Amino acid sequence: MLLKVGCIQFENNCEVGVFSKLTNAYCLVAIGGSENFYRLASLLGFTILSYCVDLILTILIDDSGNKNGLLLPHTTTDQELQHLRNCLPDQVVVQRIDERLSALGNCVACNDHVALTHPDLDKETEELIADVLGVEVFRQTIAGNILVGSYCAFSNRGGLVHPHTSIEDLDELSTLLQVPLVAGTVNRGSEVIAAGMTVNDWTAFCGSDTTATELSVIESVYKLREGQPTAIVDDMRKSLIDSYV
Repeated sequence: MLLKVGCIQFENNCEVGVFSKLTNAYCLVAIGGSENFYRLASLLGFTILSYCVDLILTILIDDSGNKNGLLLPHTTTDQELQHLRNCLPDQVVVQRIDERLSALGNCVACNDHVALTHPDLDKETEELIADVLGVEVFRQTIAGNILVGSYCAFSNRGGLVHPHTSIEDLDELSTLLQVPLVAGTVNRGSEVIAAGMTVNDWTAFCGSDTTATELSVIESVYKLREGQPTAIVDDMRKSLIDSYV
């Protein structure tokens, strides 16, 4: 059975989306985790990239990316920038952005075709997002929250958004993204969706506090039962459930 949904922790922390970034082309993992956590990337068949931006452990807060590119804050050092360019697939464009709202992961949510951004991002940043990630860009809020990167997570097949998102907003966002959306939670009721999970077109990893009901919703909205993984995960045969005591 191929991996669809896994429940994990990062150093006893269920906010796994803060410490990892999963796309259809690569997986980023923050430094400081145990060897068991790094199995996430190796099981997916990706070259694991463990790194730290400006000595900060977090991935979600600092970075935003998809299979086409990766956006980094201005605090990224030249050494870190070169490391990522050397290790990521050749087709992935890595770009450092001089943006005053430097927590890019909190301010940008994207899949391989569309990006939702903080309403106050600079126009130049918006243009770079469109160019580097190869996406259409829309300035939006999620249930009134301007940190769109924190309160939703979507792939090319579906998405989960803040539980207080209205039906009207769900319809509008679904039309923009061209994927089905569901309002829900992770990690036993957490509204900060992207902090509690990371997802691509065939796999999702959630914090170990995520309930069976939440997992069922996640598996359904992202169409993980229907997902056809690429050749790099053809060897995977069972779910990954790691917990750390």
